Amino acid sequence: STIVQQKGRRPVEYLDQLGLLSEDLIAAHVVHLDEREMAILRDRGVKVVHVPESNMKLASGVSRPAEMIRMGIPVGIGTDGPASNNDLDLFMEMDTAAKLSKVYTGDPTSLKAWAVLRMATIGGAAVLGLAEQIGSIEEGKRADMVVLDLQQPHLQPMYDPVSTVVYSASGGDVRDVIIDGKVIMKNREFVSLDTQEAAWHVRRIAENIHP
Repeated sequence: STIVQQKGRRPVEYLDQLGLLSEDLIAAHVVHLDEREMAILRDRGVKVVHVPESNMKLASGVSRPAEMIRMGIPVGIGTDGPASNNDLDLFMEMDTAAKLSKVYTGDPTSLKAWAVLRMATIGGAAVLGLAEQIGSIEEGKRADMVVLDLQQPHLQPMYDPVSTVVYSASGGDVRDVIIDGKVIMKNREFVSLDTQEAAWHVRRIAENIHP
């Protein structure tokens, strides 16, 4: 790579030399790493956000979340932005993350459904430093949750609820959304948000970016 040619070090090694790696850093994408670089991230307390669909669309490369998790690196799942992903559907990211890991490693047991669901929930909370507040349904934590309609035809038959959520569900299957105990969406209808007005504002912003 250019950095290796210019600096004589791999990217993570060079960032470490500059003193940029610490527990305060959340690194997104994280592709083309070797085991030494992953060990440096672990030792410096760096957190990682895995964004598989964006990496695929931009041909950025393939991350290795299963190996990073085994090494003790906190890993969550993200969507990146509309320009490099489009749908921003975290359920689709889970599906892609699980399958991409399997095809990349050649191991059908790599990154199982439970591990992927954990990355999208408590794993993401840990990356943000909020694992004591959100990420799982526990006494004393904020009540952040979604309720899925699992009776949809495309979710049948359901032998394993976790596998069904990871491999078959999508954002369109979300029926209710609760944030910090407050119902935001009920029966697929937003309680306190005018979606048409929100969409109008988004279009105006987009027009300013690309007139």
